Amino acid sequence: MKFISNAASTAMSQMILLFLFALNIMDQIAMVTGNQSDISIDPNGYIMFCPCMGRFGNQADHYLGVIGFAKGLDRTLVLPPWVEYPPWPGRGSDQIAFDTYFKVEPLTEYHRVITMEDFMQKLAPKIWPEGKRIGFCYSFSREPGRETQCNMKEGNPFGPFWDHFDINFDSYMQYGSIGYDTMHPNVQQAWNTKFPATEYPVLAFSGAPASFPVTIHNKGLHRYLEWSDKIDREANKFIENELPSGAFVGIHLRHGSDWKNACNHITEGNIGNHLFASPQCLGYKNQNGHLTYDMCMPGVEHILKKTKKAVKKVKAKGVFVATDDKPLITELTKSLKKMKVKVVERRPKEPHVDLAILAKSDLYIGNCVSSFSSFATREREVSGKPTWFWGFEEKKSATKEEL
Repeated sequence: MKFISNAASTAMSQMILLFLFALNIMDQIAMVTGNQSDISIDPNGYIMFCPCMGRFGNQADHYLGVIGFAKGLDRTLVLPPWVEYPPWPGRGSDQIAFDTYFKVEPLTEYHRVITMEDFMQKLAPKIWPEGKRIGFCYSFSREPGRETQCNMKEGNPFGPFWDHFDINFDSYMQYGSIGYDTMHPNVQQAWNTKFPATEYPVLAFSGAPASFPVTIHNKGLHRYLEWSDKIDREANKFIENELPSGAFVGIHLRHGSDWKNACNHITEGNIGNHLFASPQCLGYKNQNGHLTYDMCMPGVEHILKKTKKAVKKVKAKGVFVATDDKPLITELTKSLKKMKVKVVERRPKEPHVDLAILAKSDLYIGNCVSSFSSFATREREVSGKPTWFWGFEEKKSATKEEL
């Protein structure tokens, strides 16, 4: 009996050890993958939106605006995926998780955030379950029979975006002209009075509750957008392997046919003082000048001349070209032949890596009107690096913005 008792005791001890070991493994897995107990519910509520206007540059402007919007309302921002459009027609759109291109942690230094993937998996079943999902829009649909509904999922990318998370809306609210500048107390009060978090824990917007281009008050939030390790690593690898040792100039050429059509609006005189991202060089009050066609669509001769000027300025050994069309490698190489400068582009193209490389250049020449260009401009402003623009006299850029 004593032998049996000892054996049973030994078996019991082994079972306890195995149980404790299993618990330890489960705890480690939870620390890595997260579980519902890792994330507490924010009693102040959440902001959710579809970044459904334009491509990456436009979406980034809106992202910064919504970060400021969420901060002002003191609601946690749900970080939506980036919307990308395949090059072939009829494909719809793809949803690329936020942290594919950027780190999440730096944003938490400014405000509370959570990725949409984590929110839908870990929090939505509790605070935003099916049957209680409200869609918010500026105004209701004008389509007969839908006068009390928002166009949350009509068309591409709206439909594919919400369908990516199996989200359907049960009711709708229109918010009208409350405004997005939640740094102002009266705007904060208007939102919180009309849509208190106790009744509306999630404000899910059909589009970004933000202005385009990004306002002067929010553009500084770019400091919290840090490239993911993968993007940063790819950019550094290209610079090390493809560009000569020493300084290099980065240039962004936007001169595809669709872009030319947009620039034609300038000569036709049917726009105001700004077009797209032009405040980045002209100033928000046009204190640095007025928009011209050459700023939007510079000619080849101007590109060659200004690039050569930039190369001389920083004694560059290389030039990196990011473009949506012809990179002008042959023309630039010929123009810079006597200076023995290597001109390169990155293939296959990856626009996010291109932007990271442009931001790392010693001198950057961007397109004043392009929101893609403005992304690199803002990143360089954060680190104090100089930026020039096509068709623009840089001496004017010293003018300070008035808040």
